[in-house]
Amino acid sequence: MYTSVSLLKSIRDYVDTLVHPSAIADGLTASRHRVFIAPRLIGSVAALAAFQIYLVMRGVPSALEVMVFAWLVLPILTAYYLSRTGQLENAHVFSSLALTGLVTAVASETGGIASFAAIWLVVVPFEAALSASRRVVALASTFSLAAGGLLHFLGTQAMLPPTDGSDAGTLAALGIISAALYATGLAFGAESLARTSSWLLYAEKDLYRLLARNMTDVITRHGRNGAVLFVSPGAETLFGAKVSELHSHRLFDRVHVADRPAYLTALADAAALGEARSVEFRVRRDAPANDGAASAALASVTSQFIWVEMRCRRLDPAADGTGDPEVVAVMRDVTERKQLEEALDCARAEADQANASKVKFLANMSHELRTPLNAVIGFSDLLMNEERMRLDGPRRQEYAKLINDSGTHLLSVVNGILDMSKMETGDFEISPEPFASAQVIGNCCDILALKARESGVDLTVRLPAGLPDLTADKRAFKQILLNLVSNAVKFTDHGGRVTVTATAEAGDIVVAVEDTGVGISADDLPRIGQPFFQARGAYDRRHDGTGLGLSIVQGLVGLHGGELNIASRLGEGTRVTVRLPINCETARPVRKPSNVAHPSFDRVVEAAEVLIKKTA
Repeated sequence: MYTSVSLLKSIRDYVDTLVHPSAIADGLTASRHRVFIAPRLIGSVAALAAFQIYLVMRGVPSALEVMVFAWLVLPILTAYYLSRTGQLENAHVFSSLALTGLVTAVASETGGIASFAAIWLVVVPFEAALSASRRVVALASTFSLAAGGLLHFLGTQAMLPPTDGSDAGTLAALGIISAALYATGLAFGAESLARTSSWLLYAEKDLYRLLARNMTDVITRHGRNGAVLFVSPGAETLFGAKVSELHSHRLFDRVHVADRPAYLTALADAAALGEARSVEFRVRRDAPANDGAASAALASVTSQFIWVEMRCRRLDPAADGTGDPEVVAVMRDVTERKQLEEALDCARAEADQANASKVKFLANMSHELRTPLNAVIGFSDLLMNEERMRLDGPRRQEYAKLINDSGTHLLSVVNGILDMSKMETGDFEISPEPFASAQVIGNCCDILALKARESGVDLTVRLPAGLPDLTADKRAFKQILLNLVSNAVKFTDHGGRVTVTATAEAGDIVVAVEDTGVGISADDLPRIGQPFFQARGAYDRRHDGTGLGLSIVQGLVGLHGGELNIASRLGEGTRVTVRLPINCETARPVRKPSNVAHPSFDRVVEAAEVLIKKTA
């Protein structure tokens, strides 16, 4: 038994080596090649071997017998042709032609259409059916019918040799038995091909099923009006719903209302135009949400919208051209990419806004920097040429004071820029200390009282008795108040009013600076406090400034762990409220120590002070 199994395996391996390379990649085509080659080789070799035994038993063969056995070489030649060329259809045509010729030759010598061999003509089309080609079957049927018609014609015209009818029954039985055996072999071959085809189809479906279950992308097939006919299992992960809940138009119901036209348009264009389409839209995804108290079985279901990219194209239409065109689509979750794009757009908008603010800042700084610099250069030139200009002492003192004022103004501008830069990089360090908050507030308002009187503005301070001490950076607190009160006075017209109040509330000190000035528009209010931003454009500004005052205030308040709130109406005034913890040591955020030097115009100021003393 082992020997027979080894022999069959050897024959199978040898037949596999004869399969043409072009057919190896396709399992079904390779199987058709084997079914064609194997029986012809084995049958012809067995028949030629039996011919030797036949000669020993019968003796000298007749001419017809020699022709029949010689004809058995043709199947070997057709198998060799297929092995060398891979042309399965042509090989079947040659085989059908050879079989038809052999049957016709034998039947013409043994009784014509009534011969025992004539029944083999019926086998010819069945053999050709193994090619799975209508052309080959049609040619084989033509050969068989033509041979039958020829034998009938020769018989009616008495052109066939006479036959001895003594063995007619035996020969007929032999013909029927041999044809039946050959047809049985063809049936086994057809069954083998069908089994191979089924196995390959199952393997292909199993592969597709495996891919569909493990793909993160979702594959859908859509029929008329976008109705879903098939959804891959990956949809359960993507949409948080069962596949059965997405069929028909239920997937459409999950698409965001604003994106439904784009979704349907893409499917309709793909079906009507036959061109691939791509579209992005939002789809509702269901996700279980456990509130911590209920069990997983009773968990509520929340919904969220995710971004999905869908690429769709039309399926090949049916061969008869009937039926509505179908569309296949592949969907992929692109929520992260969309969020990244939105973040990039926001960052780009912020960068453009910051760039525009800095450009505006530089334009506004032209007056802030050039005016004092021109004063410093101009008056210092006059002092250097005092003998030629014949300057007296009071005039020199006046010029030196103007240089001092200009240097001080430049110092405040540069320090403001440096302070803002340090706050943005986290290098600004504060030094908390306890101090009387009411005294500092009063001192700051006293400093600006003269400026308020010169501008015709009524500056009022309202401080309650017993206002607690504050533990904070005293210099920063003074800078906050000076900036706020100075801005309020600057942007309040003649005859207006500025009110400063302070209260203690739940461990905080709340300082409010309210004015009746020009106010801030609702569009500009959200951007107040951004570096370099000024609510009024450079073309209509009546007040000098760098646009850093409120930005510095906001940064200093944040360093103390406090809050800054601004309420304003255009043409009615502004109210700025600063809330600081009484002890900022326990409330302020941690900042890294500063290691950046603080350059300034100290040397300019010192030189101006020396000049003042000399001319006094």
